[in-house]
Amino acid sequence: MKSGLKPVHLITLDPGHFHAALVQKTMYDDVDSTVHVYAPERNDLQLHLGRVNAYNNRVENPTRWNEVVYKGDDFFEKMIAEKKGNVVVLSGNNQKKSEYILRSLENGFNVFADKPMVIDSKGFEELKKAFDIAKEKKLLLYDIMTERFEITTMLQRELAMTPEVFGELEKGTIDNPAVAMESEHNFYKNVSGSVVVRPGWFMDGSQQGQGIVDVSTHLVDLVQWECFPEQDLDYTKDILIDSAVQWPTRMTNSQFKTITKLDSIPAYLDKDKQNDTTINVWSNGQFSYTIKGVHAKIYVEWKYQTASGVDTHYSIIRGTKAALEIRQGVNEEYKPVLYILPNKDIIESGKMDEYEKFLALRIKQLQIKYPGLELEKKFHEWKVIIPDKYKEGHEEHFAKVTNNFLEYLKNHNMPSWEVPNMLAKYYTTTKALELAKQR
Repeated sequence: MKSGLKPVHLITLDPGHFHAALVQKTMYDDVDSTVHVYAPERNDLQLHLGRVNAYNNRVENPTRWNEVVYKGDDFFEKMIAEKKGNVVVLSGNNQKKSEYILRSLENGFNVFADKPMVIDSKGFEELKKAFDIAKEKKLLLYDIMTERFEITTMLQRELAMTPEVFGELEKGTIDNPAVAMESEHNFYKNVSGSVVVRPGWFMDGSQQGQGIVDVSTHLVDLVQWECFPEQDLDYTKDILIDSAVQWPTRMTNSQFKTITKLDSIPAYLDKDKQNDTTINVWSNGQFSYTIKGVHAKIYVEWKYQTASGVDTHYSIIRGTKAALEIRQGVNEEYKPVLYILPNKDIIESGKMDEYEKFLALRIKQLQIKYPGLELEKKFHEWKVIIPDKYKEGHEEHFAKVTNNFLEYLKNHNMPSWEVPNMLAKYYTTTKALELAKQR
């Protein structure tokens, strides 16, 4: 098909995060190969173009993107005036993201935005307006939730929807929540074979967003998506923040310069200097909340570099018959593994044989969708054995989310629960941040 005939034309706006390039790690049937980029003239832009160029020039399955770039301080106004595309991709400095989302929609663009779409309560109010505008103008606003495509998470959700295996979702308590999600991240890490160069503002909570409103977005999304599948959530009634706390990662000036390639510490980080050699990066947070009466806990921590060098995820969902737990520790060689842990009363009441029959039947059903899926029993728990072909990395998930977005854009069939649940998600994170700041 000739270039001009494809219905989707991407615009990349001020790309400052490597996720902007990951959207273009693959080609898409309905997307024109020419992408217009609008940004101020700074290093963030060059890093983005370099990543896309690397995809174009790789040996295996190279992409064919043609980046047409406008550089200037008036980049946003220029984008609005020129209208060179119909989808704005946003993944960069989050300080003005909610404003860019709102104004893009007001001017007739669909928006595909990296998380977080908002980083504070003011941004949340703008997001509410943005969804109203999108509905009025029949435009699509959608955020990039890659973690829904991780295979252990997908199977955890499938099993949680199986009463014979999981039972019903427990209510839990603050001290023993029914659902807990944890994430550990590295500032220094490899993406697409290279060490990520972080922009200096990534370490500034007022620009990137503090930990409670950043990576936590994924975890809150998974709580909603797994525990209340395809249900509309009403943030005015269903969400209550019980407690929240945040703390900094202490990064040395030398570490900062290593991952940013900057020669000096920017002035906007003066407020976060602990002393002449250390910066406080407000990237860590924990909060407990109730969602439709169910107690949940979110925990996010960033380190300069963990012992494994791998970003890890932990998740547990407790049902009346079993808990479903994803571990990614040293025993799992830092790869996510799903476990099924029947509850004590099933183990002690002699119902294990009956339970095992139901579990085997459910796995057999799932094998139709996921051939090769198996169970391995050890003592009183089962490990789900997943064939390697389903174990895609974080980078590959971007194509999955983008294809979902493109389908919704083409067929106008985004599930009705997505918008109220995006609002519930960002209400949760921004309200938790408010409470943490009060402490």
